[in-house]
Amino acid sequence: MSAAGKSNPLAISGLVVLTLIWSYSWIFMKQVTSYIGAFDFTALRCIFGALVLFIVLLLRGRGMRPTPFKYTLAIALLQTCGMIGLAQWALVSGGAGKVAILSYTMPFWVVIFAALFLGERLRRGQYFAILIAAVGLLLVLQPWQLDFSSMKSAMLAILSGVSWGASAIVAKRLYARHPRVDLLSLTSWQMLYAALVMSVVALLVPQREIDWQPTVFWALAYSAILATALAWSLWLFVLKNLPASIASLSTLAVPVCGVLFSWWLLG
Repeated sequence: MSAAGKSNPLAISGLVVLTLIWSYSWIFMKQVTSYIGAFDFTALRCIFGALVLFIVLLLRGRGMRPTPFKYTLAIALLQTCGMIGLAQWALVSGGAGKVAILSYTMPFWVVIFAALFLGERLRRGQYFAILIAAVGLLLVLQPWQLDFSSMKSAMLAILSGVSWGASAIVAKRLYARHPRVDLLSLTSWQMLYAALVMSVVALLVPQREIDWQPTVFWALAYSAILATALAWSLWLFVLKNLPASIASLSTLAVPVCGVLFSWWLLG
Protein backbone atom coordinates (compact mmCIF):
# COMPACT_ATOMS: atom_id res chain seq x y z
CA MET A 1 0.00 0.00 0.00
CA SER A 2 1.30 3.39 -0.93
CA ALA A 3 1.91 6.21 1.49
CA ALA A 4 -1.04 7.98 -0.02
CA GLY A 5 -3.20 5.01 0.67
CA LYS A 6 -2.05 4.93 4.26
CA SER A 7 -3.07 8.56 4.76
CA ASN A 8 -6.30 8.44 2.75
CA PRO A 9 -8.20 11.48 4.11
CA LEU A 10 -11.63 9.95 3.46
CA ALA A 11 -10.66 6.79 5.32
CA ILE A 12 -9.32 8.83 8.24
CA SER A 13 -12.54 10.88 8.31
CA GLY A 14 -14.50 7.64 8.29
CA LEU A 15 -12.58 6.44 11.34
CA VAL A 16 -13.40 9.65 13.21
CA VAL A 17 -17.12 9.25 12.47
CA LEU A 18 -16.93 5.56 13.42
CA THR A 19 -15.37 6.44 16.76
CA LEU A 20 -18.21 8.78 17.67
CA ILE A 21 -21.00 6.46 16.50
CA TRP A 22 -19.66 3.25 18.01
CA SER A 23 -18.59 4.89 21.28
CA TYR A 24 -22.12 6.04 22.06
CA SER A 25 -23.72 2.83 20.78
CA TRP A 26 -22.40 0.94 23.82
CA ILE A 27 -24.66 3.03 26.04
CA PHE A 28 -27.78 1.99 24.14
CA MET A 29 -26.59 -1.62 23.92
CA LYS A 30 -26.26 -1.77 27.72
CA GLN A 31 -29.47 0.12 28.55
CA VAL A 32 -31.59 -2.10 26.33
CA THR A 33 -30.60 -5.31 28.16
CA SER A 34 -33.19 -4.44 30.83
CA TYR A 35 -36.00 -4.73 28.29
CA ILE A 36 -35.06 -7.27 25.60
CA GLY A 37 -32.94 -10.39 25.20
CA ALA A 38 -29.49 -10.11 23.63
CA PHE A 39 -30.28 -12.25 20.59
CA ASP A 40 -33.70 -10.67 20.01
CA PHE A 41 -32.12 -7.22 19.99
CA THR A 42 -29.25 -8.30 17.72
CA ALA A 43 -31.67 -9.95 15.29
CA LEU A 44 -33.92 -6.86 15.15
CA ARG A 45 -30.90 -4.61 14.79
CA CYS A 46 -29.69 -6.65 11.81
CA ILE A 47 -33.16 -6.87 10.24
CA PHE A 48 -33.76 -3.12 10.34
CA GLY A 49 -30.15 -2.42 9.40
CA ALA A 50 -30.48 -4.65 6.33
CA LEU A 51 -33.78 -2.97 5.43
CA VAL A 52 -32.19 0.49 5.57
CA LEU A 53 -29.21 -0.65 3.51
CA PHE A 54 -31.31 -2.24 0.76
CA ILE A 55 -33.51 0.85 0.54
CA VAL A 56 -30.37 2.97 0.04
CA LEU A 57 -29.10 0.41 -2.48
CA LEU A 58 -32.31 0.71 -4.51
CA LEU A 59 -32.43 4.51 -4.30
CA ARG A 60 -28.86 4.75 -5.58
CA GLY A 61 -29.60 2.39 -8.46
CA ARG A 62 -26.79 0.01 -7.58
CA GLY A 63 -28.79 -3.11 -8.43
CA MET A 64 -29.43 -6.14 -6.22
CA ARG A 65 -26.70 -8.49 -7.43
CA PRO A 66 -25.27 -10.43 -4.46
CA THR A 67 -21.59 -10.10 -3.65
CA PRO A 68 -19.36 -13.26 -3.58
CA PHE A 69 -21.32 -15.63 -1.36
CA LYS A 70 -18.52 -17.42 0.50
CA TYR A 71 -16.78 -14.23 1.61
CA THR A 72 -20.00 -12.34 2.29
CA LEU A 73 -21.39 -15.12 4.48
CA ALA A 74 -18.09 -15.39 6.37
CA ILE A 75 -18.12 -11.64 7.06
CA ALA A 76 -21.75 -11.87 8.20
CA LEU A 77 -21.01 -14.72 10.61
CA LEU A 78 -17.77 -13.30 12.02
CA GLN A 79 -18.31 -9.54 11.90
CA THR A 80 -22.03 -9.11 12.48
CA CYS A 81 -23.26 -12.27 14.21
CA GLY A 82 -20.00 -12.92 16.01
CA MET A 83 -18.92 -9.46 17.06
CA ILE A 84 -22.31 -7.83 17.67
CA GLY A 85 -24.09 -10.93 18.97
CA LEU A 86 -21.36 -11.92 21.43
CA ALA A 87 -20.83 -8.34 22.63
CA GLN A 88 -24.57 -7.88 23.23
CA TRP A 89 -24.67 -11.17 25.14
CA ALA A 90 -21.69 -10.06 27.24
CA LEU A 91 -23.52 -6.85 28.17
CA VAL A 92 -26.31 -8.80 29.87
CA SER A 93 -24.08 -9.29 32.92
CA GLY A 94 -21.12 -7.01 32.15
CA GLY A 95 -20.60 -3.26 32.30
CA ALA A 96 -20.60 -1.29 29.04
CA GLY A 97 -17.12 0.14 29.60
CA LYS A 98 -15.41 -3.16 30.41
CA VAL A 99 -17.15 -5.07 27.62
CA ALA A 100 -16.20 -2.34 25.14
CA ILE A 101 -12.55 -2.51 26.20
CA LEU A 102 -12.42 -6.31 25.88
CA SER A 103 -14.27 -6.34 22.54
CA TYR A 104 -11.80 -3.81 21.21
CA THR A 105 -8.91 -6.17 21.73
CA MET A 106 -9.82 -6.74 18.06
CA PRO A 107 -6.88 -4.66 16.72
CA PHE A 108 -4.35 -6.93 18.40
CA TRP A 109 -5.98 -10.05 16.96
CA VAL A 110 -5.94 -8.37 13.55
CA VAL A 111 -2.21 -7.62 13.81
CA ILE A 112 -1.56 -11.30 14.59
CA PHE A 113 -3.97 -12.63 11.95
CA ALA A 114 -2.66 -10.21 9.32
CA ALA A 115 0.88 -11.45 9.92
CA LEU A 116 -0.23 -15.08 9.70
CA PHE A 117 -2.66 -14.91 6.77
CA LEU A 118 -1.99 -11.69 4.84
CA GLY A 119 1.78 -11.54 5.03
CA GLU A 120 1.78 -8.13 6.77
CA ARG A 121 5.14 -8.12 8.54
CA LEU A 122 5.20 -7.36 12.24
CA ARG A 123 7.49 -4.49 13.17
CA ARG A 124 9.52 -4.58 16.38
CA GLY A 125 7.22 -2.03 17.96
CA GLN A 126 4.18 -4.18 17.18
CA TYR A 127 5.67 -7.14 19.08
CA PHE A 128 6.07 -4.85 22.06
CA ALA A 129 2.50 -3.54 21.62
CA ILE A 130 1.12 -7.09 21.60
CA LEU A 131 3.01 -7.89 24.81
CA ILE A 132 1.70 -4.73 26.49
CA ALA A 133 -1.81 -5.57 25.26
CA ALA A 134 -1.59 -9.05 26.76
CA VAL A 135 -0.52 -7.64 30.12
CA GLY A 136 -3.23 -4.99 29.93
CA LEU A 137 -5.83 -7.62 29.09
CA LEU A 138 -4.80 -9.63 32.15
CA LEU A 139 -5.09 -6.55 34.36
CA VAL A 140 -8.53 -5.67 32.97
CA LEU A 141 -9.78 -9.23 33.36
CA GLN A 142 -8.37 -9.75 36.88
CA PRO A 143 -9.23 -13.48 36.68
CA TRP A 144 -8.28 -13.93 40.33
CA GLN A 145 -11.30 -11.77 41.29
CA LEU A 146 -13.90 -12.96 38.78
CA ASP A 147 -16.98 -14.98 39.65
CA PHE A 148 -18.66 -17.17 37.01
CA SER A 149 -20.97 -14.42 35.73
CA SER A 150 -18.16 -11.91 35.36
CA MET A 151 -15.87 -14.48 33.71
CA LYS A 152 -18.60 -15.44 31.25
CA SER A 153 -19.16 -11.82 30.27
CA ALA A 154 -15.42 -11.20 29.90
CA MET A 155 -14.85 -14.27 27.73
CA LEU A 156 -17.80 -13.42 25.49
CA ALA A 157 -16.43 -9.91 25.03
CA ILE A 158 -12.97 -11.21 24.14
CA LEU A 159 -14.45 -13.73 21.71
CA SER A 160 -16.37 -10.90 20.04
CA GLY A 161 -13.03 -9.16 19.49
CA VAL A 162 -11.43 -12.33 18.09
CA SER A 163 -14.40 -12.85 15.76
CA TRP A 164 -14.27 -9.26 14.56
CA GLY A 165 -10.53 -9.53 13.99
CA ALA A 166 -10.99 -12.66 11.87
CA SER A 167 -13.67 -10.90 9.81
CA ALA A 168 -11.24 -8.10 8.96
CA ILE A 169 -8.87 -10.66 7.44
CA VAL A 170 -11.70 -12.18 5.40
CA ALA A 171 -12.65 -8.71 4.15
CA LYS A 172 -9.06 -7.97 3.09
CA ARG A 173 -8.92 -11.31 1.24
CA LEU A 174 -12.19 -10.42 -0.50
CA TYR A 175 -10.84 -7.03 -1.61
CA ALA A 176 -7.67 -8.67 -2.93
CA ARG A 177 -9.58 -11.19 -5.04
CA HIS A 178 -12.52 -8.95 -5.99
CA PRO A 179 -11.10 -5.39 -5.98
CA ARG A 180 -14.17 -3.94 -7.70
CA VAL A 181 -16.68 -5.28 -5.18
CA ASP A 182 -19.33 -2.69 -4.32
CA LEU A 183 -19.06 -1.82 -0.62
CA LEU A 184 -22.72 -0.87 -0.21
CA SER A 185 -23.81 -4.17 -1.77
CA LEU A 186 -21.35 -6.08 0.40
CA THR A 187 -22.61 -4.42 3.57
CA SER A 188 -26.24 -4.97 2.57
CA TRP A 189 -25.92 -8.65 1.72
CA GLN A 190 -23.79 -9.55 4.73
CA MET A 191 -26.31 -7.76 6.94
CA LEU A 192 -29.16 -9.74 5.36
CA TYR A 193 -27.35 -13.05 5.95
CA ALA A 194 -26.62 -12.01 9.53
CA ALA A 195 -30.26 -11.05 10.07
CA LEU A 196 -31.39 -14.50 8.93
CA VAL A 197 -28.87 -16.30 11.15
CA MET A 198 -29.60 -14.18 14.22
CA SER A 199 -33.36 -14.57 13.72
CA VAL A 200 -32.95 -18.34 13.88
CA VAL A 201 -30.76 -18.04 16.99
CA ALA A 202 -33.29 -15.70 18.63
CA LEU A 203 -36.09 -18.18 17.97
CA LEU A 204 -34.15 -21.18 19.31
CA VAL A 205 -32.57 -19.65 22.43
CA PRO A 206 -34.91 -18.92 25.38
CA GLN A 207 -34.78 -15.25 26.41
CA ARG A 208 -36.67 -12.72 28.48
CA GLU A 209 -39.98 -11.43 27.15
CA ILE A 210 -39.61 -8.16 25.26
CA ASP A 211 -40.78 -5.10 27.18
CA TRP A 212 -41.52 -2.56 24.45
CA GLN A 213 -40.41 0.58 26.28
CA PRO A 214 -39.33 3.78 24.42
CA THR A 215 -35.70 2.90 25.20
CA VAL A 216 -36.00 -0.19 23.00
CA PHE A 217 -37.25 1.84 20.02
CA TRP A 218 -34.57 4.52 20.45
CA ALA A 219 -31.88 1.87 20.80
CA LEU A 220 -33.10 0.02 17.71
CA ALA A 221 -33.21 3.22 15.66
CA TYR A 222 -29.70 4.28 16.68
CA SER A 223 -28.24 0.79 16.40
CA ALA A 224 -29.86 -0.14 13.08
CA ILE A 225 -29.39 3.14 11.20
CA LEU A 226 -26.18 4.62 12.61
CA ALA A 227 -24.24 1.88 14.43
CA THR A 228 -25.09 -0.87 11.92
CA ALA A 229 -26.05 0.37 8.44
CA LEU A 230 -23.84 3.48 8.35
CA ALA A 231 -21.00 2.42 10.62
CA TRP A 232 -20.37 -1.02 9.11
CA SER A 233 -20.40 0.53 5.63
CA LEU A 234 -17.76 2.99 6.82
CA TRP A 235 -15.74 0.21 8.44
CA LEU A 236 -15.61 -1.85 5.24
CA PHE A 237 -14.62 1.30 3.33
CA VAL A 238 -11.83 1.99 5.83
CA LEU A 239 -10.59 -1.61 5.59
CA LYS A 240 -10.48 -1.34 1.81
CA ASN A 241 -8.39 1.83 1.88
CA LEU A 242 -6.02 1.24 4.81
CA PRO A 243 -3.82 -1.69 5.89
CA ALA A 244 -5.71 -4.03 8.22
CA SER A 245 -3.34 -3.43 11.14
CA ILE A 246 -3.52 0.38 10.85
CA ALA A 247 -7.31 0.43 10.41
CA SER A 248 -7.88 -1.83 13.40
CA LEU A 249 -5.43 -0.10 15.74
CA SER A 250 -7.07 3.24 14.93
CA THR A 251 -10.33 2.02 16.48
CA LEU A 252 -8.79 1.91 19.96
CA ALA A 253 -10.24 5.36 20.60
CA VAL A 254 -13.72 3.77 20.63
CA PRO A 255 -13.48 1.92 23.98
CA VAL A 256 -11.82 4.94 25.58
CA CYS A 257 -14.70 7.18 24.50
CA GLY A 258 -17.14 4.40 25.35
CA VAL A 259 -15.82 4.23 28.92
CA LEU A 260 -16.14 8.03 29.24
CA PHE A 261 -19.71 7.95 27.91
CA SER A 262 -20.54 5.05 30.27
CA TRP A 263 -19.10 6.90 33.27
CA TRP A 264 -20.96 10.08 32.33
CA LEU A 265 -24.35 8.58 31.49
CA LEU A 266 -24.51 5.26 33.35
CA GLY A 267 -22.42 6.08 36.40
